[in-house]
Amino acid sequence: MNNDNLAKRSPLKFFLLTFALSTPFWLIGSMVEKGLPVPMNLPVSALSFVSPLIAALILTYRKSKLSGIEQLFKRIFDYKKIKPKLWYLLIIFLLPAIYSLSYGIMRLLDRPLPEPQIPFLTIPILFIGFFITAVCEELGWMGYASDSMRCRWSALTTGIVLGLVWGLLHVVPDIQAHHDLAWIVWQRGVYSVAFRILIVWIYNNTGNSIFAVVLFHDMDNVSWSLFPNNGSHYDPAITGLLTAITAVLVIFLWGSKTLARYRYAS
Repeated sequence: MNNDNLAKRSPLKFFLLTFALSTPFWLIGSMVEKGLPVPMNLPVSALSFVSPLIAALILTYRKSKLSGIEQLFKRIFDYKKIKPKLWYLLIIFLLPAIYSLSYGIMRLLDRPLPEPQIPFLTIPILFIGFFITAVCEELGWMGYASDSMRCRWSALTTGIVLGLVWGLLHVVPDIQAHHDLAWIVWQRGVYSVAFRILIVWIYNNTGNSIFAVVLFHDMDNVSWSLFPNNGSHYDPAITGLLTAITAVLVIFLWGSKTLARYRYAS
């Protein structure tokens, strides 16, 4: 799809439609006391992860009919775009490293933490499940919205705006999961923005690969769910700061305009 067609997409329409499609899930979540039948603390409204995908499909169909939807779905496994393959190391291991460092810092700070119980046999199930949810999110946020935003703004601005909107979309489920205000501010105001900047960075350096950002997002969710235990003692203040520091380093090294021009490239 050429830049003229991408520029005609309306990120605002996508944002508004995504929020509208999420509203029924929020309402159901407010009426259902129990969360989802999973070990992690996830409210029913977390099922709104499908909203970005549905919004992207609706808007894509209006412009390009079924052929546009077909092209969008083909991007899920566009792994051949990821070059050089060394990017897989960052895609797969960067976020687990940040979460592990976060846990280590909490231990050094003598935080009350349970003994780690890593359910190794369930990791493949978590990986597949979160891969599906990441597909639903990233086909919308990156596959539809980000491409048009990058035609207008810098990569950094795109990441910040997407991070803020994406974070805001999660506030209602966070409240329904009984997280306090400080947790929500750190998670959605700091971590979500820094994480989304990293996603734009990955995307721009892998030939706009949706598979790359889906895998990166997948590793985020898997890392969170394995944080001792089932995410119960995850601290977004520590993880958010570490991720923000990583994002600042990325901005310095790759530049805010594209996040794709390495400062020390030979």
